[in-house]
Amino acid sequence: MDSIIQHFRKDEQPFIETVIGWTREVEDTYSPKLTGFLDPRQIFILSSIVRSSGLEFGVHGAFLEPERQRALIYPDYYEPVDADFQVSVFAIRYPSKFMTLEHRDILGSLMALGIDRSKFGDIRLEDDVVQLAAAEEMKDYLTANLTSIGKSKVRIEELGSSDELIVMAESWKEELHTISSLRLDSLVASLVNCPRQKAVALIQNDKVKVNHVVRDQQAFEVNESDILSIRGSGRFKIMSIEGRTRKDKIRLLIGRLE
Repeated sequence: MDSIIQHFRKDEQPFIETVIGWTREVEDTYSPKLTGFLDPRQIFILSSIVRSSGLEFGVHGAFLEPERQRALIYPDYYEPVDADFQVSVFAIRYPSKFMTLEHRDILGSLMALGIDRSKFGDIRLEDDVVQLAAAEEMKDYLTANLTSIGKSKVRIEELGSSDELIVMAESWKEELHTISSLRLDSLVASLVNCPRQKAVALIQNDKVKVNHVVRDQQAFEVNESDILSIRGSGRFKIMSIEGRTRKDKIRLLIGRLE
């Protein structure tokens, strides 16, 4: 296990220890363990640790190609079904004739209610339709407490399995990038096609997020499965580290959200 842990960041250590605890719980009880909603980087870490333990895992986020999903860690005898993940999708009804809700409005209202980020998954919007994936146990709380977003009154309604879910038309264009190191400033400079000095300024001015968290240190090291948001330039995903060139530079397969 130590050989796996050394490949991750120090600030990921608490989550790694949590995952190790989950795997030990499954090994001790020989029964499945359901997690909260995880981001792609967390799922990547979980997969590395779970597979090394000889257990199995699955993920589910209700929507097609979701970003945030719940994971189920289980022994090899177990055959999970969607219901095991306890994910519900809710429609947020609001007076769309008079206003338009945005992703940040909904996220802000959920966080203002004190709801932990692990309790809900993707928020999807299409025209005047808003849908939210959340843990099943949040139904009563959301119905009772999420009654307004901004200045608009809203109503929460759980969707049945037969209801049509929003399908995001996301398209990731694959690109190969060659960088000198996995430092954040090196990658940002390559993605934006700018001098390293400008990349450093973007980072220090809080314009770069890694896995939805602002990173203001140019020496921060990126890794496989990280998602970067660069204000004014879009979103990027490190799909894989392809190895090194003869000149010892690092080749990355990057997805650029079109």
